[in-house]
Amino acid sequence: MTSIKEDEKKEIPEIIHDPQTNCTYQRLRFFGKGGFAKCYEIQDIATNLVWAGKIVSKKLMVKSSQKEKMAQEISIHRSLQHKHVVGFHSFFEDSLNIYIVLELCKRRSMMELHKRRKAISEPETRFYMHQILLGVQYLHSKRIIHRDLKLGNLFLDDDLHVKIGDFGLAARIEYEGERKQTLCGTPNYIAPEILTKKGHSFEVDIWSLGCIMYTLLVGKPPFETSTLKDTYKRIKQCEYSEGVYLAMSVFCTGPWHSLSSRYARALVDDNTVNQHYRIPSSLRKPAASMIVLQLQSNPARRPSVDKLLQHEFFSSGIMPAALPLSCLTTAPRTDQLEGIALHRRPLNEVNTNEHVAMAVDSPVKREPAAGEPRAVEPSSHKQNLIALRDQLAALLDSKLKCRAEALTDELMDPAAQPLVWVGKWVDYSDKYGFGYQLCDESVGVMFNDTTKLIMLANGLNVHYINRQGQEQYMTMRDYPQELDKKMKLLTYFRRYMTEHLMKAGASVPVRESDGLSRLPHLHQWFRTTLAVIMYLTNGTLQINFQDHTKIILCPLMQAVTYIDIEKNFRTFPFSTIQEHGCDKKLYTNLTYALEKLNSVLANRLC
Repeated sequence: MTSIKEDEKKEIPEIIHDPQTNCTYQRLRFFGKGGFAKCYEIQDIATNLVWAGKIVSKKLMVKSSQKEKMAQEISIHRSLQHKHVVGFHSFFEDSLNIYIVLELCKRRSMMELHKRRKAISEPETRFYMHQILLGVQYLHSKRIIHRDLKLGNLFLDDDLHVKIGDFGLAARIEYEGERKQTLCGTPNYIAPEILTKKGHSFEVDIWSLGCIMYTLLVGKPPFETSTLKDTYKRIKQCEYSEGVYLAMSVFCTGPWHSLSSRYARALVDDNTVNQHYRIPSSLRKPAASMIVLQLQSNPARRPSVDKLLQHEFFSSGIMPAALPLSCLTTAPRTDQLEGIALHRRPLNEVNTNEHVAMAVDSPVKREPAAGEPRAVEPSSHKQNLIALRDQLAALLDSKLKCRAEALTDELMDPAAQPLVWVGKWVDYSDKYGFGYQLCDESVGVMFNDTTKLIMLANGLNVHYINRQGQEQYMTMRDYPQELDKKMKLLTYFRRYMTEHLMKAGASVPVRESDGLSRLPHLHQWFRTTLAVIMYLTNGTLQINFQDHTKIILCPLMQAVTYIDIEKNFRTFPFSTIQEHGCDKKLYTNLTYALEKLNSVLANRLC
């Protein structure tokens, strides 16, 4: 294994020099890989600015077609400059690699958001879809088709602003009416005219946008099936994979009669159209209407991006000015989304491999009256624990290889690492309860009476969860008198952990988006002779062992983060561990986790 690491260092040097600009970069942490490229954070030594370095080995670029494709990707991307397109900084090469220096989007892609959240709320979808449309509008104005719009190619910066990236399949329309013929795209997002090889243009991006919007609101892609053949069949027939059939001949009758779009009317008036739509009943009319307009079999009937930006979906409810980072893992506070009736139930994803439902903490279905505590959705905590138990059992039953240095850094999946984990804790349960600090500096207390208080990192906003699981929102300045003692204890726990368990950090400013924050919190914890075990409401199970090693397990990402004795923080998918094995210590920790999960589930402690 050492030789492999040494070879990688030789092929991708730690100090990278751009002879064109005379900039020198230091290679930092591994950020991920895809296709031919490996991605690292790289830092300009002169300016200290950190970029994403997309590095492609020339050993892999053996065919002339591959070189042409790379040259086209660089040519297209470097010509673009827009706030919703990943920024292109520079590119250069040496004898070993091609280096592309790009804007760093630290919050990964919307694919990770989807895995952690499944369906998201309408206001969030408006926030994201509006930005995506603006980015695509810019591309189309430059006569560029992206041709691979999907959640994995939509990146998020620190403010959760969308940046369209990966132009490996993008193409320029050279003249009016040109139709491209290349078979390209990603199965769940590919337009029917690409599959039927009828020639395609800008309209394929509109189709992909419809698939993206559907996936965000419903929680799974519209044409997803267990086989590629069936997926392509459904795409060609425009047959959605979820919901209730609505024949187009009756689409504008009954509750749908007020659809005002001339595109919808033209579609219904055309007797040649014979396609059925499965529109989930949970979607409100404006959202359903916009999805239907984008997912038209006939590309000529899909509206332009300009028309979509004018759709009533964007004016039919609140569009947040900003979203908090907590939205990456937990639904926002619906009490702040005034006037929005979300009409959604928690969405379950069935994992076809384990036949276990995994559920995600979702917004409340009913908007309570002002001041009334808001109930968290029926938790799904047990479902997530069952899913994790089955994933671990399958992993450990797979004749797992147990060998030192089996998991190299290159096998890590940084995109799957937890967004929230417990950084510090203090057990004062003999008197009051269990206090903890999350990695974002927010603080929580699980009191002995099972009620909970969580203070956001800004030190101002506080959430209270009563014994029935109902949430109530308040601030340190304004809270019910009966919570006075618990609020003082929360302050005490926070001060103790700040002074004794960590360095005092800079104060976190209050941001406008904090009003939407809903943090995962501690659902259950217990101590054993070997470890402290903590289970958060977003499905994360964390085990801190007495020898100071830690594992953080996530059933939604199907991955484990392993913090070893040297405090190395590395995340590996279960599938990678199954294929490559792991060291004896991680194997022992995973076995212990499975043992405790079985005990918790058998004794109905969840």
